[in-house]
Amino acid sequence: MANHVSSLKRARQTVAKTAVNRANRTKLRGILRQMRESLVAGDAKSAAEQYRSTVSVLDKSVQKGVLHANTASRYKSRLNARLKTLATKAA
Repeated sequence: MANHVSSLKRARQTVAKTAVNRANRTKLRGILRQMRESLVAGDAKSAAEQYRSTVSVLDKSVQKGVLHANTASRYKSRLNARLKTLATKAA
């Protein structure tokens, strides 16, 4: 355990930042799961709405440092490709 005042402060800050990062990561995983479920359900309109909110959360997670920019871009690209196939299949 930390003994110095500065190291005690750093330990407190680490606990707080860990909680924030965990909450952001959990939110991200949840929204990705919802997007995948809407794609599996097969409703193109609701999936398109879900895609917009998913992209927003992905971009925010990049800003907050939860994801790397290229990782978020890859997620968006793959989800958009699945959305396109669902839309063409429905039409």
